[in-house]
Amino acid sequence: MSEITNDNAPEKEPSDSKKPAAKKIGNLRMVWDRAVKYPRQIAFAATALIVAALATLAIPWRFKTIIDEGFSANGSDIAPHFQLMLGVVAILAIATAFRFYFVSWIGERVVADIRLAVQRNLLRLSPGFFEENRPSEIASRMTSDTAIIEQVVGTTVSVALRNIIIGIGGIAILFVLAPKLTAGLLIGIPVVILPIVFIGRKLTNVSRFSQDRVADVGAMVSETLGAMKIVQAFGQENREHTRFEGAVEKTFDTAKQRIRLRAALTAVVIALIFTGLTLLMWRGAIGVVDGTISGGTIAAFVLIGGLVAGSFGALTEVYGDLLRAAGAAGRLAELLSEEPGIAAPASPIALPEPPRGQISFDNVTFSYPTRPDTAALRNFSLKVSPGETVAVVGPSGAGKSTLFQLAQRFYDPEGGSVRIDGVALPSADPADIRERMALVPQDTVLFAASARDNLRYGKWDASDDEIWAAARAANADKFLMELPEGLDSFMGEAGTRLSGGQRQRVAIARALLRQSPILLLDEATSALDAESEKLVQDALDRLMQDRTTIVIAHRLATIRSADRIIVMDEGHIVEQGDHANLISQNGLYAKLAELQFNGAEQSKSAVAF
Repeated sequence: MSEITNDNAPEKEPSDSKKPAAKKIGNLRMVWDRAVKYPRQIAFAATALIVAALATLAIPWRFKTIIDEGFSANGSDIAPHFQLMLGVVAILAIATAFRFYFVSWIGERVVADIRLAVQRNLLRLSPGFFEENRPSEIASRMTSDTAIIEQVVGTTVSVALRNIIIGIGGIAILFVLAPKLTAGLLIGIPVVILPIVFIGRKLTNVSRFSQDRVADVGAMVSETLGAMKIVQAFGQENREHTRFEGAVEKTFDTAKQRIRLRAALTAVVIALIFTGLTLLMWRGAIGVVDGTISGGTIAAFVLIGGLVAGSFGALTEVYGDLLRAAGAAGRLAELLSEEPGIAAPASPIALPEPPRGQISFDNVTFSYPTRPDTAALRNFSLKVSPGETVAVVGPSGAGKSTLFQLAQRFYDPEGGSVRIDGVALPSADPADIRERMALVPQDTVLFAASARDNLRYGKWDASDDEIWAAARAANADKFLMELPEGLDSFMGEAGTRLSGGQRQRVAIARALLRQSPILLLDEATSALDAESEKLVQDALDRLMQDRTTIVIAHRLATIRSADRIIVMDEGHIVEQGDHANLISQNGLYAKLAELQFNGAEQSKSAVAF
C-alpha cells in the first residue's frame, strides 16, 4: 500500500524526479482518456479553434492587400478591403467565443469525471489506507490538483493548439511572402527548442514538489479549522500560526524556484526569437529599399512574424503549465490506481438466510499496518452465540475496539479467522457482512446534513414514522421536535449544532433504525447524562433481546446484566464470566470495578460533604 505523504519525513524531491519529462507528460493520458468520451464537444472546439487561428492569420494578409492595392488606388476603392477586414474580425470573434465555450465545457466535465472516479475508488479502500495517508492531503489533491487540470484542459491546451496552428500557418504564409527570409527564420527554431527541453526537465520536478507543498498547506488548514475549539481552549493560536507560517514559507520557497525557472525559460526563448526576427526584419528592410520586396509584403511579414514569434514564445509557458498538469494528473492517478486491501472475492459465498447473528474469532492475531511490531490481538478466540449479549472490558489498548474493526472486515487478521454465521469473512462480500451489523461508535460521527439524513443513514429508505420510532427509542425525539425545522434542520459541520449527548443519541437511533441482527456498541451511553442514560439503556436492553450484541464498556455499571463479560488485556482474554462471578475471582475485573465503584462512592460522599 503506497504512502502518499509523511509529515515527519525529510523534504526531498519526488521519487520520480529522474524520469524523463516525456514520461511525466505521459501522465496526461489519464486526462485525455476522459476527454475523448465527448467527441462532439471536441469536434466543435477544434473547428472553432482552427477557424479562429486562420482568421487571426488572415488579418495581416489583408493588411498586405490593403497596403499594396488599396493605397495605390483612389479612396473609393479602399472601402471593400476594409469591409472584408471587418468580416474577418467578426468571424474571429464568433469563432473565439465558440472555442472558449466548448473548451471550457470539456475542462469542467473532465475534472468532474476525474473527481467522481477518484471518490468512487476512495470509497472502496480500507481504513488502513487512510491511516497511512492523511485524508486532508487527499482532499487537497481533489481540489487543487483538479483545479490545475481544469485550467490546462479548459485554457492551456486550446492556447497551445491555437499557437501551433498560428505558428505553422504563419510559417507557410511567410514562405509565400519571402522564402529566403523565412528560411533564415526556420534555422533558428532548433536554437529555441533546446532551452525548452533542458530547462523544462528541471521545471517539471520543481512543479511536482511545489504541488506537494501546496497540499501540505491545505491539509494543515483543514486540520486546524476542524480542531479550532481545542486550539483556542489550550491557547495555541500563536503556535498554529507559526506552524502554518512555516508551511506557507516552504511553499513560497518552492514556488520561487519554479517561477525562476519559468522566467529564465521565457526570457531565453523570447530573446532568441525576437533577436532572430529583428535580424530578419533588418534584411527585409534592405529588400524594400532595393525594391525586391513590396511595402505590403514587409508589413505582412512583420505582423505574421510577430504572431509566429509570439506563438512559439507562448508555447514555453504552455509547456510549463503542461508539466504542472502532468504532476497533478500523476498524483490523482495514484489515487485512481490504488487497490483496496479489503475486497470481495471473485465468487463470494452468500451468508446464510435468515441471519443467525453468530460471531466467532478463532486464534486471531492482528497488528495494525501503522504499528506492525505491536500486536493488538494475540491468539484471540471468542464465540458469540446468536442473541447473546457479550460485554468486553479492559484497560485502554487491550484490543477491545480491534474486535469491531475485524468483525466488520475493515482489516484481515494475520493469523486465525473471523466468521459470521459460520462463513469466514474473506470468503464473503464485505458489503453483505456490514449489512448485518449496526454500529454505535464512541466518537460520534454525524454529517453536515439534515437530521433526517443523519438518522436514516443506516436505512436510507426509512419512512418518517420509522425515523421517529427509532428516535423515541433512543430518547432523541424531544430535542429533534424542538429543532427549528424538525427533521429538516441542518446539523452543522460534524453535528456541531447539537450537544455531545444529543449527537450520541442520534447515532444510537441511526443504529436502531438499521434493524441489523448484530449490534456493535462502543460505549454507546458514554456521553449521556444519568437520566438519558437510563432511558436509552432501557431501550437498548429491549432491542438487544432479539439481536447478537457486543458491547465495549468502560463504565462497568452499564454491563452488569450482560450474558457474559469478557475481560481483555494486552490482546487476549484474561477472564470471562458474569459480573458476580468475575468479582469473586478478585482479578483484573474486580480491580477495575473497585476503582470505578469506590471512586464513584467517594465522589458522592465528597459532594454530600
